[in-house]
Amino acid sequence: MIEKSDRAIQSQRALMGVRDLIVSGEIRAGARLSEVALAERLGISRTPLRAALARLGQEGLVDAIPSGGYAVRSFSREDVIDAIELRGVLEGTALRLVAERGLAPARLAELHRLLSELDASLRGDIADMDFDRYVDLNAAFHELLWSLGSRTVRREIERVTSLPFASPSAFLDKQADVPAFRRSLYGAQAQHRAMVSAIELREGARAESLAREHARLARHNLEHVLDEDRSLIRRVSALSLVVG
Repeated sequence: MIEKSDRAIQSQRALMGVRDLIVSGEIRAGARLSEVALAERLGISRTPLRAALARLGQEGLVDAIPSGGYAVRSFSREDVIDAIELRGVLEGTALRLVAERGLAPARLAELHRLLSELDASLRGDIADMDFDRYVDLNAAFHELLWSLGSRTVRREIERVTSLPFASPSAFLDKQADVPAFRRSLYGAQAQHRAMVSAIELREGARAESLAREHARLARHNLEHVLDEDRSLIRRVSALSLVVG
């Protein structure tokens, strides 16, 4: 049991270590990944490292090289937008199924509790909102939504949100001091409440539509950084993976 536990810890350490190096921009897009160098850098053996690279290949952060090994994947603007759109489709499907099949009162109560906590984090002037708390609660809210229905759909959502910029919290902590962005959070919270209402009323089509529209907030955030306020690019190290 101890050996299995140790292997699991090493595998997770390898996965998180390599992913962090890529998303942080320390390893640039297109760079070939050396197993020897990575193993030494992370202080792990090559066996869990190989498994981590294979997993990152499935997630889409690295590409297999025909001659062997892996290289860090680069993303076009269209790749990122497609990933965001796909998350919206999957989240919409998840919410539609939950609404159509019905949800236990205890799970609805969990959703309403999180909504109330999100409301509390947004009280007051935009300069005084508890932004860090909002970011944490937003992530928890979406993870709870994913857990409500099909495990099959949830696995696919988790896979696509492992890509940079596709998660519900993409760019949130990078634009904390942008007033226009902070104001947009009130609209996002209104969408959160509307999604829960649609689930509660068992309005599947409405729940799906709301979820898909809500996912596009990540796209708007991306476009804001790339097209309107490029000074923010230096704060988002993972943008080093986006080319063109």
